Amino acid sequence: MEDEGVLFFTLVARKPRFGLPTACPVCLPVYIYLKLSQFPFELEFNSSYPDSDQIPFVEIGYRVAYNNEKGGVIQSLKENGEIDLDSGVGSVPEFVFMKAMVESSLADAVMYELWLGPNSNVAKEIYYSDLPWPIGKILHFKQARSVKQLLGITSENAERREEEIYRMAEQAYSALATRLGDESFFFENRPTSLDAYLLSNLLFTIALPETSVLRSKLISHPNLLSYAENLKMKFLDTPEALHDPSSSTGRRVPTYWSTKPKKPKRSKREKSEEEKKLKRRGKYFLAAQFVAVLVFLSVLGRGYDDDDGDVEMDEENQVSGLDYE
Repeated sequence: MEDEGVLFFTLVARKPRFGLPTACPVCLPVYIYLKLSQFPFELEFNSSYPDSDQIPFVEIGYRVAYNNEKGGVIQSLKENGEIDLDSGVGSVPEFVFMKAMVESSLADAVMYELWLGPNSNVAKEIYYSDLPWPIGKILHFKQARSVKQLLGITSENAERREEEIYRMAEQAYSALATRLGDESFFFENRPTSLDAYLLSNLLFTIALPETSVLRSKLISHPNLLSYAENLKMKFLDTPEALHDPSSSTGRRVPTYWSTKPKKPKRSKREKSEEEKKLKRRGKYFLAAQFVAVLVFLSVLGRGYDDDDGDVEMDEENQVSGLDYE
């Protein structure tokens, strides 16, 4: 690793919600990984381009590690020797297996709840709450359709796939709870990327509404709840313990989450070309929002004039008869 006086870490993630430092389930593991490493970093938020797969990303000096490159941010940090919490355990078969369970079975269940579950407000609060409602509805629909394709869900097998997804998640929680026991960490009494991914999943799932099926699966494993509470209190800059999922009392939102290094922020001219490109795309996206709203209202108005309430849209890019209620 380079000299700490030279490195300057900045994590760019999606906004905080539900008492979490970032409510995005893809950004949260990176945040927790940095926290578990106890390496100082600054947290910034980007909500101008909600469907960008480059977010989260981490600026390290003049280098940028993007979510959609080199296996993700955490893998990039490990391969470049900047932060590697898995040294000595990364090739252990049991470690590989358990991490795979978290990144597949549990990640699929979170994805299902977020985009296909009964409470669409969760995804809206994380990604689209700052957008005009027609844009948010369309983006949510497109993402839900992509998730169905990714999870292999069709109209014929939807019920069966839902049962399979939750069954796999329950099996993963049971296996992880059994392996953890009363320990503070899974391997060598120290944090690894497995802890970062699992803690992210646990905190996000606990923050879901009480009607969440995945949440009900989790709270049947008290040692996982204790594990999450202890690590949250120790590493995540929050003064309160985890809210008891069995209680209906609300959770107090932390007053701060980010770790602020003493070194001043870099000047704008030091931003990478890729980040400049992302920022430009964000500006274009905001302009596109405005144009799309005007087009939507224009089409809707013509629909009423023609006594036709249906909005027909191109099958590839939009959806016919999308319900905006």
